[in-house]
Amino acid sequence: MPSHPAGSKKYIKGRHPGSAKQADKRKAKRLNLALQGGGSHGAFTWGVLERLLEDEYLEFEGITGTSAGAMNGVILAQGMMEGGRVRARELLGEFWYRVSRSAAFNPLQPDMMDKWLASWGIPYAPGALTIDMINRMFSPSQLNMFDVNPLRDIVEELVNFEALREQSVLKLFVNATNVLNGKIKVFRTSELTLDMVMASACLPFVFKTVEVDGVPYWDGGYSGNPAIYPLFYDCSASDVAIIQINPVHIDDAPQTAPEILDRVNEISFNNTLMREMRAIAFVKKLLAKHEISDAQYKDMHVHLIEAEELMNDFSHTTKNNVDWEFLRHLHNIGYQAADEWLAQHYEDIGKRSSIDIDDIYL
Repeated sequence: MPSHPAGSKKYIKGRHPGSAKQADKRKAKRLNLALQGGGSHGAFTWGVLERLLEDEYLEFEGITGTSAGAMNGVILAQGMMEGGRVRARELLGEFWYRVSRSAAFNPLQPDMMDKWLASWGIPYAPGALTIDMINRMFSPSQLNMFDVNPLRDIVEELVNFEALREQSVLKLFVNATNVLNGKIKVFRTSELTLDMVMASACLPFVFKTVEVDGVPYWDGGYSGNPAIYPLFYDCSASDVAIIQINPVHIDDAPQTAPEILDRVNEISFNNTLMREMRAIAFVKKLLAKHEISDAQYKDMHVHLIEAEELMNDFSHTTKNNVDWEFLRHLHNIGYQAADEWLAQHYEDIGKRSSIDIDDIYL
């Protein structure tokens, strides 16, 4: 597989101010990353990460992630540990390529009609509607008694968790939801295991509940997509870039039952992030009025890398589409979004937020 499997270079319109001749005028910037989950749309985050990794003036301290975001974060950390930025980019590409290959015989992949319509969705995929109905009638314990999960095998093959726990240069925060009490559980680098990562991506209608130390967990999106507070408490960097997959705003109300259910999930998965953004905005206002001390509370600078307008064009069924051509397309959108963000907001890092939190999240 080529080192740049998505071929995204052709989509790039320009470089940010730190490129080439101006590179020596810049100072290194420290940045934390918050990676959302969202099924195959996590390939958008792959593209964002690849572009950020290309900029050697960006230093990463902490990564918080949920579901596909957690997997992207763990793969990035493994690559950084093995061979720095170049290896991290290679390993992210390898991960998503394997995800695509693992679904070669999956009935939920697009057929010729889907590809002819260029919708990227899978409404005509063999068995799509049947599988959707079955998933609502039977649990994964009934349908998948042997707990077959290709994603688990891929992550296990690519990540050395023992080495990661001891040698990772990044602070990882993997989010899962405690089934028994609904609370978020944040797993940290020093304790991280394969089961913890799979718990973060355990959609209960698709996969069997994942137990860690006897406690059942589901997808972290139900309680934090992703959780921001670990970056506040456990990292010294004052900036966090949220890589947004799930749209906060949509143009029209959903009409069909699957569309309604998907929007319900998007709203519930975004709610936890929006509540944290409200708390951050409140602290920032108190700091600005000098009503609290910056020695007690960190003034966090919040940034957002997204392509909401483009991502909103994809139907809910595309989150199950791991066709390589579609993953490459998502990667390219993410790469371009990150490139444009760097061009516009690189100098904001370490100085100020580059978004209006009230306007977007409150």
